[in-house]
Amino acid sequence: MNNKKLRKMILIAMLGSIATVLMQFNFPLPALPGFLKIDFSEIPAVLAIMTLGPVAGIAVELLKNVMHWFMSGSPTGVPVGEIANFVTGVLFIMPIYFIFNKFKTNKGLAGGLIAGTVSMAIGMSVLNYLLFLPMYTYFMNVPAMVGNELATFIVLGVLPFNLIKGIMLMIISMLLFKSMKKWIAQQRTQLAS
Repeated sequence: MNNKKLRKMILIAMLGSIATVLMQFNFPLPALPGFLKIDFSEIPAVLAIMTLGPVAGIAVELLKNVMHWFMSGSPTGVPVGEIANFVTGVLFIMPIYFIFNKFKTNKGLAGGLIAGTVSMAIGMSVLNYLLFLPMYTYFMNVPAMVGNELATFIVLGVLPFNLIKGIMLMIISMLLFKSMKKWIAQQRTQLAS
């Protein structure tokens, strides 16, 4: 195994571990459903896509959710929350990668973060309506929300939650990028294959 490949794997493992720890420090937002909790575990995945590319970002998202499931379990018996979190993270980081990779500037990152926030908010609203909320109710054996009740829950709960989460992640990512810009550029250069 060559040195660059080993360094990439170590960096992915470190970022995945940091993301797992950050996922443990979650909190609900007032006036929104209590099971929707903010955490900052997407930040290491954002660093991974900026330094190593999209596969590394997705690997960090996968690693953190698998580790979280093993450490915390799932109230449904099936990792529905972890699958939803993985999809949320991928919807957030992929637009960042495509836009930042093209521009590699503060504006490029800001544009990517805005696109990622919109992608995450809309994508998770649709997926919660069609897939994740029905899965939760099925596995938890509770009455399912349907029709207008479900649509109202998505519009007043899931959509604002993901927009707020995206804005918070955007602020933190921009602050980190400002302080870590040289390190990110150095890693991109050293680990380019």
